[in-house]
Amino acid sequence: MQDRLNGAVSEKPMVLVVDDSPDIPALISTLLRAHCRTRTASSGEEGIEAALADPLPDLILLDVLMPGITGIEACRRLKADARTRDIPVIFLTALAERSDEQRGLEVGAVDYITKPISAPILIARIKTHLALKAAADFLKDKNAFLEDEVARRTREVQIIQDVTIVAMASLAETRSNETGRHLRRTQQYVRALAKKLQQQPKFSAQLDDKTIEILFKSAPLHDIGKVGIPDAILLKPGKLTPAEFEVMKTHTTLGRDAIAAAENQIDAPHTFLRVAREIAHYHQEKWDGTGYPEGLAGEAIPLSARLMSIADFYDALISPRVYKAPFTHEKTVAMIRELRGWHFDPDMVDAFLAIEGEFNAIAMRYPDEGMVEAAGIEPASASHPQSGLHA
Repeated sequence: MQDRLNGAVSEKPMVLVVDDSPDIPALISTLLRAHCRTRTASSGEEGIEAALADPLPDLILLDVLMPGITGIEACRRLKADARTRDIPVIFLTALAERSDEQRGLEVGAVDYITKPISAPILIARIKTHLALKAAADFLKDKNAFLEDEVARRTREVQIIQDVTIVAMASLAETRSNETGRHLRRTQQYVRALAKKLQQQPKFSAQLDDKTIEILFKSAPLHDIGKVGIPDAILLKPGKLTPAEFEVMKTHTTLGRDAIAAAENQIDAPHTFLRVAREIAHYHQEKWDGTGYPEGLAGEAIPLSARLMSIADFYDALISPRVYKAPFTHEKTVAMIRELRGWHFDPDMVDAFLAIEGEFNAIAMRYPDEGMVEAAGIEPASASHPQSGLHA
């Protein structure tokens, strides 16, 4: 036999002979000496035990009629065990037992050899089935090798994609004096909130594990459109004028357009890019329809954007910005509670309130300099966030 992947010569194949007559195993062992190694057993119980011994046999010759467990039952058990189910079984049967052939084939045997045994037929049948087994093993191992290689390359592509996403998002965050930790925090907030909502029947179908992972990975692109906002507006240390705020609003459509351009470069729709585009475009919409850029209301706002809205709002308030001091966790939670049903989806707020401690833990795990803890000081100006946040 050949090694399944590199063609190296290996040991002779192992054949297990199970028969309650001591003469049959001895005869077969002698006949196969030049071609195979053999292992013998004298009952169905011993045959099953011998089949599981290391090294596993490459083929099993199994007598049909034996005391205790019959060959039929032994074969059934071997085929039910993942360790032995792929080992070919050839039944040994007397001419009077031919009526059992159909039952044997039904439980998984590949062939029959009748007694008295003909040496040429025995050797020919065994060689045929060992060759088939070797080919099947080769294909199995080759497929496993190819699957591993595809998985490895897929992981490499995924890593490159993830790094590219963060690099692109960081361009916007760097320009607005925010940090990569903001990206990590908002990712974690979105996943935590989605996991909580997943427990509700209303959201369980929409928020399966794969979708939540896509949300997690696309969240850093929510403000990618800020790369197109002038520094004088993006970094202004104070309240924006109405005209300046109109310019700031365009970061949502700029982000949408940038991601849509990427979508146009591929032949088929891509779930990740669709979700990223939704988040970038709609994360500033409000539940009551007073948000931007399109004034969507209620469930017309994509679920992904409703999740991002709370995550981004929470992080904006607890973080120091050029135009405001950080708010405490308690103050931020109180504001989000107050905005339930008009700025934010009520279901989102309820889920947030149930896990607000987890949000605080995430913020403390990935802090920026100047962030306040739950027991920290109040910011110098705790005005309503609608008048203090740029975006």
